[in-house]
Amino acid sequence: MFIKKKAIKIVFNLNSQYLSQTIIGTALSSTKLVGQEDFKPVFLHYAIVLVMLLSTMTVVERWVCVNIVKLLREENTVPFMVRYRKDMINHMDADAVRDVQLVHLSKKTQSVIQTLRKDGFLNAELENNLQSCRSLDELDHMYSPYKKGSKLSKARRARDLGLEEAAVILLNRPNDLVIQSWVKPGLSSLEEVTTGVKHILADMIAKDPESLAYIRTLCGNSFVTIHQDIDKFHLYFDFTRHIQRIQAHQTLAIYRGESLKILTVKVNIPDSVKSDFTRWCINCRWRPKMLGRPSDTKIIGDAVEDAYKRLILPLLTRSYRTKLSATAEKESIDMFVRNLRQRLLVSPIRGSVIMGVDPGFTHGCKIAVLSPTSHILHTDVLYLHRPGQRTEADRLRHLVLKYSCNKVVIGNGTACRETEAFFADLISRGLFQPLDVSYCITNEAGSSIYSVSPEAVKEMPELDPNLRSAVSIGRRVQDPLAELVKIDPKHIGIGTYQHDVQPGALKAALDGVVQECVSFVGVDINICSETLMRHVSGLNAGRARSIVEWREKNGPFFNREQLRLVKGMGPKSFQQCAGFIRINPHNLHSCDSAAPEKPAVKKSKGKAATNIPSTPNPLDQTSIHPESYHVAEKLVSLVGGSMGQIGSEGLRRCVETQVQASCLEHLARTLDTIPETLQLIVEGLTQPPGFDIRQGFEQADFKRGVVSMRDLQVGAVLTGRVENTALFGAFVDIGVGKSGLIHKSNITADRLPPSKRGRSLFLGPGERVEVRVLNVDPQRGRIGLDLLRVLQ
Repeated sequence: MFIKKKAIKIVFNLNSQYLSQTIIGTALSSTKLVGQEDFKPVFLHYAIVLVMLLSTMTVVERWVCVNIVKLLREENTVPFMVRYRKDMINHMDADAVRDVQLVHLSKKTQSVIQTLRKDGFLNAELENNLQSCRSLDELDHMYSPYKKGSKLSKARRARDLGLEEAAVILLNRPNDLVIQSWVKPGLSSLEEVTTGVKHILADMIAKDPESLAYIRTLCGNSFVTIHQDIDKFHLYFDFTRHIQRIQAHQTLAIYRGESLKILTVKVNIPDSVKSDFTRWCINCRWRPKMLGRPSDTKIIGDAVEDAYKRLILPLLTRSYRTKLSATAEKESIDMFVRNLRQRLLVSPIRGSVIMGVDPGFTHGCKIAVLSPTSHILHTDVLYLHRPGQRTEADRLRHLVLKYSCNKVVIGNGTACRETEAFFADLISRGLFQPLDVSYCITNEAGSSIYSVSPEAVKEMPELDPNLRSAVSIGRRVQDPLAELVKIDPKHIGIGTYQHDVQPGALKAALDGVVQECVSFVGVDINICSETLMRHVSGLNAGRARSIVEWREKNGPFFNREQLRLVKGMGPKSFQQCAGFIRINPHNLHSCDSAAPEKPAVKKSKGKAATNIPSTPNPLDQTSIHPESYHVAEKLVSLVGGSMGQIGSEGLRRCVETQVQASCLEHLARTLDTIPETLQLIVEGLTQPPGFDIRQGFEQADFKRGVVSMRDLQVGAVLTGRVENTALFGAFVDIGVGKSGLIHKSNITADRLPPSKRGRSLFLGPGERVEVRVLNVDPQRGRIGLDLLRVLQ
């Protein structure tokens, strides 16, 4: 008989009783059907193992792992957890939470156990061995003989012939074992019986957690050696490196060479490992419980030899290679994530008419003039690098003066430096006076792909794809986040080795950081694009489309509650997205569409219709979540303010005075909330209207003149901006046409400010840095730099 169990509902508390109860609740919610008779001990054991594995593999406290598992099972997104459930995750950042989210070993272990139980292969010893696995390689090693359709192992065949009892007798009562008595149909000779017993013993040794743990302690001096077949990967000619000292970028390059059949890779485990392991097995772990005959000792010795050579050595090799690959992929993905986050959070350029330029020789430079709100004012093609430049310069001057355009954004593709020199020359000659014109160069990676995408065709149907690229280049500076989310992160030049990591893991990580950035910046629901809206926590393509359709049909949203009227917006979706949605009063009044005359009604199957008010709520323009509105209203009332004062200087002073008078913890108890939630409310009430978290981040660098590589001198101290980072260093644009490289050995913690030493705030794209020129190689186009400091 089977029963279905539901998760136990627990109130958050950091005591041991809560921990054990929540572990049980988590285990119950993770499994659909269990046997009634052995329900409690089995699941308590599994739940404890699950949390211990997560904690060990992610180096996160166990109670935090319990809460993260619980929150993920309740379908909470990472941005929601990081902002609105800080107390439950111990103030972890998004990257740390995502690391826990990506650990799937415990789920895989339970799946394997359930499969083996269903197939009738599971016993207490095998279950214990499976739950003791610390990697997917070990788990697969244990499970592979039992997979459906797999060839029977030598040990399985011997067990099927009834020789397991003989192996057990050999270990416990060797003097009672008479090998000849086991000769029977299917085992026609003494040699076959002996071989079968050896195979069973070898299998037991190779799957024994204590034996595997011991041999890993002996393998500290393992090496990776590389043999080269052709001269393409010259850096790895007869390359040998200690397994613990090989770098992540080396691992990825080596594995790429191996996949191309250029390199031959081998993990060398010292011979001393085999001799030490064999001695330990025979004398300690697998020594018979009583003295036996020399022939019995030889069977055990042969079994240990067979276990090491045929089973354990391949497992060690696979494990080391898998670990190297996983570590390298994780570092590579972390670098992608860090680069993308800093690229997306570059501060936007507000209030300026901008000219986007997609440079080119044969097909000319594509020009797009954009309004301060990113509307297209004019597009054109100018041939700046052909005879007759004076005429083109006059046309360019006419456009700049006509639209009062004082900022030019040049893509870094073909003819970039020639186009830069052209604009710098016109600026130096004062051709654009009385306007003070400056220019910057931006990374145009992915703009060509975007220009022919369905999103670009829908957004700019009348424009040629080349002109769409110019529009995209200009908008990347006006609002980097809103523009770059339209492009697959893999195409915007944010890292290296993207083809050497698992596509699924890379996509999940990059999609996660896009969602994180969009959510934390927030979107105005009445003016943001459908593409941008898809990346808000709790929304997807279908809900974003439904929101746009509702907006087109009913007019602007007047408050967050109206989101509940949108098709597909259930309670959980609303909870996850509401705090990241903004209703800006200024944009509300500027919308052309009028609000519905009557409050809208949401009709849902099986439920009574609910009236949703259509009046504005001042809290909807803040990052305060609707679930905390009642606390925010209490605080405003406590300080003697009004909701209409949100964001004003007067309310800010009142709130800050109240917080200083009674500490945050005491004030939180007074308002019946927790300090983390109250801190968010204080920030939401005191931030000015239209506050953007990117305002304190780096902006694009605009300049008026150009410097060439030949002007550089070794020892010169310059300022530049990080353009991209790789596993071996950071590339810095110092304005000479070629990016210089700061090797990772020169990026040390003492040269970074404390705020940049965290896992999410390491040196990355957009950072302004002061560097010293170490070497210049004009022929190879290489510049070596030393990091002096990060400019605040």
